[in-house]
Amino acid sequence: MSGLRCDDCPARDQAACAALSDDERAQLGAIGTQRTLAAGEMLFAPGDDHGCATLIAGVLKQVRTDADGVERIVALIHPAGFVGELFGPSDDCEVRAVTDARLCLFPRTAYARMIADNPRLAMGVARRALKASAESRALLDLIGRQRTEARVAGLLLALADAAGKEPCQNADRFELPLTRGDMAAMLGTTIETVSRQLSALEARGLIKREGRRILHIMD
Repeated sequence: MSGLRCDDCPARDQAACAALSDDERAQLGAIGTQRTLAAGEMLFAPGDDHGCATLIAGVLKQVRTDADGVERIVALIHPAGFVGELFGPSDDCEVRAVTDARLCLFPRTAYARMIADNPRLAMGVARRALKASAESRALLDLIGRQRTEARVAGLLLALADAAGKEPCQNADRFELPLTRGDMAAMLGTTIETVSRQLSALEARGLIKREGRRILHIMD
């Protein structure tokens, strides 16, 4: 579907376009299209030069494959997050849907032209980039912790924060967007270790699991 309907967008108050006027948002919407992805579907491959996107719903992951063929998740993109390269082809990472996802997709050249013409949009993109950089630093800090328990607990808190409806307000109950394999890949450990740590956290009353994917943060 060509063009975007922004009035009922759940990410409009947090995304890069949040500071735009209604007329400016309509101009941006005119160059975009809405796209849906199934869990596991690729959005951008390494070297893609097709565009950039704002995530509306779901979770995306940015994955880098090392020389040994081992995949590492280097970033998670949550709703209102911005993904893609504005000034050249994407780097050596691929972007793939973790869950079913919905996003606004824009041609790279047209979006870059709008940024050049609209300082508020440029500031919005810069704000999202700074937030993504802070999240990446937090992820690196998380991976560098010595105790696996601290890494798993920290990741759960980061996911609870992303699931919160307001900034800096963690969700007490949310659906885990990552499989145990995804969590192990992010934290540099094994699926078995992640499972043991989740069981240990639940035994201590810090979390409670509901079915396969629902998680309650108890403390």
